Amino acid sequence: MTTALGHLKVLDLTRILAGPWATQNLADMGAEVIKIERPGVGDDSRSWGPPFLKDAHGRETRDASYFLSANRGKRSVTVDLASPEGQEIIRQLARDADVLVENYKVGTLARYGLAYEDLRKSNPRLVYCSITGFGQSGPYAALPGYDYVFQGMGGLMSITGIPEGQPGAAPMKSGVAISDLLTGMYATTAILAAIEHRHVSGAGQYIDMALLDCVVTVNSYQAINYFLSGKIPQRMGNQHSNMVPYQVFDCKEGEIIIAVGNDSQYVAYCNAIQRPSLATDPRFATGPQRLRHREVLLPLLAQAMLERTMGEWVALLEDRNVPCGPINNLEQVFQDPQVRHREMQLSLPHGEGVEAPGVANPIRLSETPIQYTRSAPVLGEHNHQILQGRLGLSDERIAQLKAKGIV
Repeated sequence: MTTALGHLKVLDLTRILAGPWATQNLADMGAEVIKIERPGVGDDSRSWGPPFLKDAHGRETRDASYFLSANRGKRSVTVDLASPEGQEIIRQLARDADVLVENYKVGTLARYGLAYEDLRKSNPRLVYCSITGFGQSGPYAALPGYDYVFQGMGGLMSITGIPEGQPGAAPMKSGVAISDLLTGMYATTAILAAIEHRHVSGAGQYIDMALLDCVVTVNSYQAINYFLSGKIPQRMGNQHSNMVPYQVFDCKEGEIIIAVGNDSQYVAYCNAIQRPSLATDPRFATGPQRLRHREVLLPLLAQAMLERTMGEWVALLEDRNVPCGPINNLEQVFQDPQVRHREMQLSLPHGEGVEAPGVANPIRLSETPIQYTRSAPVLGEHNHQILQGRLGLSDERIAQLKAKGIV
């Protein structure tokens, strides 16, 4: 079956999450991705457990769930980039690569002769993507950085969490490393844009991706709220800054999310909760008016929501086309009939001889569907396949490199 990116070769010099997430996207869409890892150690996230994948005998492997989540479909080759021989291997692999992705500190690969300006000399069609915390320039460029830091620096935590003055008030980070995942997605988009431009120009280009930039960008409408009003957005818990009602409500039993996005949905919602007067009241009839009078409206809605259970409300409101839903834990997520229908949970063959779990890519392509061939690779699993099959190294030469700790 034809894949969308089966014609692309990707050299992956990334680790942890942002870079691997980008290259996993490319692998999912069919690109050949060769992941370069440190001999004997590999990607740091291999050891970020428990939990770890277990082999056929029930013993823990070296691969943690974190690593499995972002490296499926890739081939692993171990290379010591600090050695001249290792650097030459990378140069050879880069000569016929379409894309190289790396997330070393600024200037590191330049010291090894592996910067974009070095590699483009032998491969002017190369698309080279660097992912760092702060980007390649600016006063913070040389500093290291992690997701948690960027959620704070980039403003997300200032608008996430329980509001001031309420019990437990505090800034709150996302439950996943959202800075890394966002950057990985933006990097994927940038890489594909550069490939599309190459179809026209014939030339590759350099991509500079920064985690801080991506976090600042996804403040999106909250940033524009600030630019237009001059007011600094504050934490609002589960409420929405621009829409009412758009939050969690307590029910007679359980909790429910109500996400009313327009005036017609609001009318349907008021009728469903048997409060039609709240739809015609001029204080609440339009979105802007509901925002201006939210402190009056929300207690009235909260009282009404206590009259039924969460399950009763979901059934009733869904029947009226009012956006709503439960707050599921992950067990409930993967038992949900819609999630099961969309086949979001995967089981993929792993090099340890077992099936490894995974979560499907949400991209659905009609003509070039995503194919899931294998889970994340065992460390160095494809050394011989790539070094001999791609570079033509002999068994003797590979043995010499292995003995010296270069591969």
